[in-house]
Amino acid sequence: MKINENWKIRQFDVGTFRDLEVASPEYIDYFWMTASVPGDVHSTLIDRKLIEDPFYGHNDLKCQWVEEKVWWYRNTFEFYDDVSKDDRYELIFDGLDTFATVYLNGVELGSTENMFISHTFEVARELKRGKNFLAIKFDPVHVHVKDKVQYYWSGFSKKRIWTRKAQSHYGWDWGPRLVAAGIWKDVHLKKRPFAKIDNVFAKTKFISQDRAIVEVDLEINSFRREKDYEVYVNLSYGDERFATKVRVDRKKATAVLEVENPKLWWTHDIGTPHLYLLTVELFADGVKVDDRQEEFGIRTIEVLRKDEEGNHCFTFVLNGEKVFAKGANWIPIDSFIGAVPDSRYKHLIKMSKDANMNMLRVWGGGIYEKDVFYNECNRLGILVWQDFMFSCALYPDYNMNFMANVKEEIIHVVKKLRNHPSLALWCGNNENDWLYEALFSSGEIQHPFYGEKIYHELMPELLEELDPTRLFWPSSPFGGNDHNSRDQGDTHNWQVWHGNIEPRTFGEPQTVDYSIEGLSFKHFKNDTTTFASEFGMHASSNRYTLERNIPKDQFFWGSEEMAYRNKDIHHPKGILLMEGYTGAPKDLDEYIAFSMLTQAEGLKYGIEHYRRNKPHTSGALFWQLNDCWPGTSWSVIDYYLLPKASYHYARKFYSPVLLTADYIPGKDLSIWIVNDRLETYQDEIELAVYQFNGEKVFSKQWMVSIEPNVSKQVAAVLEQDALGRLQPDEAVFVIRSKNDKTNENIYYFRDQKDLKLGDSELTVTIDQEKNELTVSTNVLARMVTIEVDMEQLVIEDNFFDLLPHESRTLRVSQAEGKEIPWETLRVKAINSVKPKGPLL
Repeated sequence: MKINENWKIRQFDVGTFRDLEVASPEYIDYFWMTASVPGDVHSTLIDRKLIEDPFYGHNDLKCQWVEEKVWWYRNTFEFYDDVSKDDRYELIFDGLDTFATVYLNGVELGSTENMFISHTFEVARELKRGKNFLAIKFDPVHVHVKDKVQYYWSGFSKKRIWTRKAQSHYGWDWGPRLVAAGIWKDVHLKKRPFAKIDNVFAKTKFISQDRAIVEVDLEINSFRREKDYEVYVNLSYGDERFATKVRVDRKKATAVLEVENPKLWWTHDIGTPHLYLLTVELFADGVKVDDRQEEFGIRTIEVLRKDEEGNHCFTFVLNGEKVFAKGANWIPIDSFIGAVPDSRYKHLIKMSKDANMNMLRVWGGGIYEKDVFYNECNRLGILVWQDFMFSCALYPDYNMNFMANVKEEIIHVVKKLRNHPSLALWCGNNENDWLYEALFSSGEIQHPFYGEKIYHELMPELLEELDPTRLFWPSSPFGGNDHNSRDQGDTHNWQVWHGNIEPRTFGEPQTVDYSIEGLSFKHFKNDTTTFASEFGMHASSNRYTLERNIPKDQFFWGSEEMAYRNKDIHHPKGILLMEGYTGAPKDLDEYIAFSMLTQAEGLKYGIEHYRRNKPHTSGALFWQLNDCWPGTSWSVIDYYLLPKASYHYARKFYSPVLLTADYIPGKDLSIWIVNDRLETYQDEIELAVYQFNGEKVFSKQWMVSIEPNVSKQVAAVLEQDALGRLQPDEAVFVIRSKNDKTNENIYYFRDQKDLKLGDSELTVTIDQEKNELTVSTNVLARMVTIEVDMEQLVIEDNFFDLLPHESRTLRVSQAEGKEIPWETLRVKAINSVKPKGPLL
């Protein structure tokens, strides 16, 4: 049974009440406030209007008192089972955040200090027939860390290194400090007669076209050893069944299944993510006492470290096929994770798939994600790069208690996640190895590399035992002479945005160049990495998102409240990037448009370069996919799940077949085709050059046949031939499929700030019955932007360029099926004049 209903909470000052008094069944909690479980304290206080929305204005500062209090949860539940000596009852908390003490009927069951793992208590003797009283005390973090060393290097907070909770709760350079507490996952009471299935590890041992071997290792926890235990293992797909029964020997068993004509799990861009249903049933003397079901994908995954010529590479190989990883970094979906509905996860992951992403990296400063995240990635065919939760800090690996906590966490997490076919790689931490070496060389860190024993001793030893089927990678980035070397392993390109001067080698100080040239996204063109696992640049959230969270009198460019949306302390970086491409913004509208366009064009510039560099470069995961609050950040989808311009660009630059130009102003136009499909791409393509009034001034076509899974240059055109009589600041060129087999790609001969665009007059018609709108223009419209005041709005395309001989009809919907408020519709372009009269 689940125990998620009827919870109440209340705060206390530290040390003001005896714990056993509050935990007692006799304690009167009649006037306590009700709380949702799963959830957290902050969300409860927001619902009760006891704190103002922490995301609005500076309200996060008003509610910092919440993390200083002791918070108690209490509940009652009914229990009427007859308990025999053969039965055990487990009280299971899937997630407690973080320093919690659990009481049942006034009896202290134990304490927890790890948000990331579940906690199980055997309670058969403590249960009472009828009403039972459950109480949980959550201590504030400072009670447990106030006497710990707090001067080691640790970004954003010194306390967090001692706490096994979401590190970003303490604030990061994209989110506020909101140190949550509470029951953030489900609570269960489960009956366990005789024995239980403790763990299942299913793995693909072999695949060929007509058969696959699947091995299932099982661990059994038996309470009555004299029983004869068997497990029945069944793998099914529709009407197909592959099953066996095996005996349990010393609490372990292994079942081997031979699957005929296996349907393999693929990423969605190159195949179908077929899922089988794995069922395991445990029998004691012929009587079923436990079972477990989960989806399972038949597939093999490895990371190739040397190519056929012996050169360094970092290439994911799925079912024997090399995969170019296209995707983004995933941060926690909200500052208050426990209160987030599954539907929000499902929509965001579907958006990832719709943008042609085939990999998401679960970043190491958040959480091991909820089940719904991995289940959706399994179902939709998206690989997962899984960090362990250590980021940008030294961690006290010399402390025995801390290391015991970490060891338990690693074992628990690996056993819980290792059956997901989407899971592709385990990574020890985010940036700890790289930043420690760079900052130590710069003299900013004096201490030993605390945490090294976790990533280079404990983790590899445990992973070799618990999951030898996947690569364990110590850190991200890692490899080469400088852990962020472009020569091998994976890299984080923070030359763009942060201005890091690279390459560097071990022992050299890390230097930066804060200038228009130093931060420019044009540096991507020089990056020869084997795998780019982090890179990106800021863009504003959508206007609707900002308006909902900034006071009206502060809703202007340059206000203190606008600056507060940006948690990266080096605010000039974004201005310098815009200065280099769009020019600096003069008002809020220009800031929103210019920052979005710079981010979108910058990511396009970098990712198309990485993809053309295939197979030497074999992955591009930009920073970052999503936001945890309505701020300004590197995300391409803002907090209300409204795409920025770069999201719609991503749908095109991550297309499985990419038509792309390698072009530097003043040089030839090199035309490339990147084919990630596993079949040959045959088509007729066109390069067309247009004046901004829509006149076509140049056209050339080629018949192409591109082999599977390659990147290939197909032609080169002289810039002067393409431009003809036009100047480069008054022309645009398009590469397109003449048969509409893939997205067209639009380029300009010069940067946005140097273009001589005319005034675009947009014409918009709306069909409300069909939820469609049609847009046309008199001259080229740069970045046509469609806005409606609604969260989770879904538009087929947005932030696109439109030529005057074209029109676009687009369907508009809302993820939860809500009515579209058409009266709030606004359609504009960077170079558009104000429309005459209302759109409706």
